[in-house]
Amino acid sequence: MQANENYGASLHLHFVGVGGSGVSALAQYHVMRGGSAQGSDRSFDAGRNLQTRERLESLGIEIVPQDGSGLTTECDAVIVSGAVENSIPDIHVARQRSIPILHRSELLARFVSEKHTTSVAGTSGKSTVTAMIFEILRSAGQDPSLITGGNLISLQKEGHPGNAWVGESDLLVIEADESDGSLIRYESWIGVLLNLHRDHKELETLVGYFEGFRDQTRGPFLVGEDENLEPFRAGAVVFGLGPGCDFRAEAVDVVPEGSRFLVEGVEFCLSVPGLHNVRNAIAAVAACRASGVDLEAASEALTRFRGVERRFQVVGRVRGVEVVDDFAHNPDKIRAALTTARDRGDRILAVFQPHGYGPVRFMREELVDTLALSLRRDDRLWMPEIFYAGGTVNRDVSSKDIVEEVAALGIPAVYAEKRDALVDLIAAEAKAGDVVVIMGARDPSLSGFARRILDRLTP
Repeated sequence: MQANENYGASLHLHFVGVGGSGVSALAQYHVMRGGSAQGSDRSFDAGRNLQTRERLESLGIEIVPQDGSGLTTECDAVIVSGAVENSIPDIHVARQRSIPILHRSELLARFVSEKHTTSVAGTSGKSTVTAMIFEILRSAGQDPSLITGGNLISLQKEGHPGNAWVGESDLLVIEADESDGSLIRYESWIGVLLNLHRDHKELETLVGYFEGFRDQTRGPFLVGEDENLEPFRAGAVVFGLGPGCDFRAEAVDVVPEGSRFLVEGVEFCLSVPGLHNVRNAIAAVAACRASGVDLEAASEALTRFRGVERRFQVVGRVRGVEVVDDFAHNPDKIRAALTTARDRGDRILAVFQPHGYGPVRFMREELVDTLALSLRRDDRLWMPEIFYAGGTVNRDVSSKDIVEEVAALGIPAVYAEKRDALVDLIAAEAKAGDVVVIMGARDPSLSGFARRILDRLTP
């Protein structure tokens, strides 16, 4: 079976690593549009990430062990991501039985080609902008579909996992990942390029990916105002805060609880905090205008926007201490999270758990600089060991290396060999006016860790 054949309701697909945000969204979307699916994930086999497993099973996605036993001749194709090693049993059995193996981006490219798709790319802010576009279109009655990496709190409140949806219209909104270059496969109707930072790959490589993304876009192309995006501006709509933008947020007023700004005289109010979210919002509004949504409708929708899970998600406040759960894992996202926290309290108590030995090795210098510049001498930083999801990897770098370099620059930083010990330590350290920020990606237990800190703070 070739990747360009019809992936309709008759197909039974097996998703390897189905607990991951990107793969799980594809599995949900496939089932919601009438297909059948099963999946495996080593975290499920180890008894972790059980809430995600329950959510997937509630949609009718069968979860099988990642030992190859669930693969039968009934499977039309096996879907994998770049995080899946070729050595795992599922891949071995699929090859033995001549079951087609497709990269997740090949399946997503098919879904993209079937719709008028808005694809959101960039190294920071993709999940939030994708969510904002989806919610504006939905509020405006355009009934779009969604495939993204972050769980929308609004969809979760409706009882859904939150990162996929199938609407009745021909509109689809997706988060286009640049980490493996797969976004060049997508023939989007509208392309949105938010920013360009060194993350996963060198800038030169990312520029090539984004050039391919632009070239594949069939309709309007929208670009952020950052100086290093200038090569992408020919024929594009430029959005941002500066006077040179075609589509601009003006009279911006950022307060701890959110922000207000004007777009062509129409007032917008956000309840998600931070200047970075104003930038996210102007990107989303620009994309929705290209889809025919007027500014008043976009403003009304964003007033109700409650954000994306683990994107500066306030877990709670106890005794004047605020606890925040955040997905920040690269320098730009860490800077945004800590800057937003700075506006909300007197002191920051930060826990940053890096994910992946490769990313830490690649971004080590930038991570040290960002943490040292974003934190003050009266703040605190604790870093547990790098999150290891399994598989073959060179473990020649440690969180301890980052901590030593940050501490040498005068910031109180401590390596936390046992993360669980931090619950009592942070509870004892925290005082009224502090903001506790838990940062890190991929590890589903981080949210529970943040809640445990809040519980420990409760009298």
